[in-house]
Amino acid sequence: MNHKLELRGVTKVYKSEGGEIKALEGINLEVKPGEFLCIIGPSGCGKTTLLRLIAGLEHPTSGEIILDGREVRGPSSDRGMVFQEFSLFPWRTVLRNVEFGLQMRGIKKKERIAIAEKYIGLVNLEGFEHHYPYELSGGMKQRVAIARALATEPSILLMDEPFGSVDAQTRNILQEELLRIWERTGKTIIFVTHSVDEAVYLADRVAVMSARPGRIVECMGINIERPRKRTSVEANVIREQLLRRLITEHKKVGLI
Repeated sequence: MNHKLELRGVTKVYKSEGGEIKALEGINLEVKPGEFLCIIGPSGCGKTTLLRLIAGLEHPTSGEIILDGREVRGPSSDRGMVFQEFSLFPWRTVLRNVEFGLQMRGIKKKERIAIAEKYIGLVNLEGFEHHYPYELSGGMKQRVAIARALATEPSILLMDEPFGSVDAQTRNILQEELLRIWERTGKTIIFVTHSVDEAVYLADRVAVMSARPGRIVECMGINIERPRKRTSVEANVIREQLLRRLITEHKKVGLI
């Protein structure tokens, strides 16, 4: 099935006592089925807001989001979301966290356990099914969150700085794990990050957002053969190009 995602003129305005805040303006973006797209941009440019709109957790003020030819009007199991802060239920074991979305859909216990065990295996957490979140490292918690998002078998995985709170070594390991999962499952992934290095290593394309109101000012293809070397000449060239563009956007809002 063709799981193409299109954003057409998407604008988001928040109203407050002090007036209106335009978070996003005129976002036009097409994401191909199976693509790994990273989104980078200055702090406060609306990257998380954009993901929440795609997830259906918020609604655009104007414009439309189209998935498989239908407008996104709310959350659905065809879009799974992974947050930076893990968002696991502390009173549930690994197994019960992963099966949560399946339980909400009314899937019978035997079937949902089998599905949950499949995805626990996919993220290499066999043997930890009956552990609680407090017994896990940060990297392991994020693997549980990824397994939980995958268990409902979404066509698109939305990831909001998922590795931002773990140490550098764990982050590299999780990047490798995510690429392995992406290649095995063929999911479309939209991945928000502050790290240009991470974007260059992971993405097929990198969308660069402007300072608020957030617009997409550039989409750069990362035409580097996989598996990639983090310090290759090609990676360094693209990294420098993206950094220069980000510096320009930061200067616009006085961040540097």
